Amino acid sequence: MIRQIVVHPGGAHKDDFLACALLIAEAPVPIFRRDPQPCDLDDLETAVVDVGFEWNQSRLNFDHHQFDRDAEPLCALSLVLKYLELYDDARQFCDWLEVAEYMDTRGPHETAKWLGIERDGLAKLNSPIDITLLRRFAASGHHQPGEPLYEVMRMIGEDLISFLKGMRQRLDFIAEHAEIWEMNFGLKIIFLPRTDPLPEETSMGLGRYVEDLGLSGEVIGMVYPDRRGDGYGMSRLNDDKRLEFTRINDEEDVHFAHNKGFVAKTSACQVARLKELVEASWVG
Repeated sequence: MIRQIVVHPGGAHKDDFLACALLIAEAPVPIFRRDPQPCDLDDLETAVVDVGFEWNQSRLNFDHHQFDRDAEPLCALSLVLKYLELYDDARQFCDWLEVAEYMDTRGPHETAKWLGIERDGLAKLNSPIDITLLRRFAASGHHQPGEPLYEVMRMIGEDLISFLKGMRQRLDFIAEHAEIWEMNFGLKIIFLPRTDPLPEETSMGLGRYVEDLGLSGEVIGMVYPDRRGDGYGMSRLNDDKRLEFTRINDEEDVHFAHNKGFVAKTSACQVARLKELVEASWVG
């Protein structure tokens, strides 16, 4: 049981903000921005975040600043994700997480070098959303349920947890139902048949599943149920332009093909016909 959260005062960063957001999504308790006392570190009902020089999940202490400079780049957010048993899925499904870890533990110059970009490229990725949320979080020494910023933080934490758990369930669903088609042009297509009920986002997770299989260079397209009709959608994977769906625009059972060529919709339901349409979209 968590009774309160203590996080360092002063400037706020993405890692401590998100770490607190995850914790209050699970336990909506007050957040205090102050230096912890020894009694806070010893209190099994006080979560101490990004301060205190201790990582001990059983004591709810989540600091990383005591790690060696060459240690794995784990930040406070990483430690809270590990506590919630969501870290491995977050590293797999959240492409931004590793960047956030590097930023907090290595700084912007090392992070830019690691990404292979100029230092000012990182600043170009910021937005007023990042700036305002972090500034407002840092501006007060106490945040409690019911306050606008607190409730936004809780929504962010809830959505992140929901996304991670949903993606894991989604990949398990895909593994149970999906097929990999070997096409005549020598590459592969991932096919998800219609199920009852249909997933809310029928194509979501297919690309991740292909990555898990180690087939990213071989699977170039997806065929999945169309939620707006009884047929199927067809689209490129990773925008592989060797599939050009405008080539099937005039087919009687194709009712939509985007003029950019990356997606089409068909009323066809038979696997043999779906394969014919994919074959006809191949441009090599």
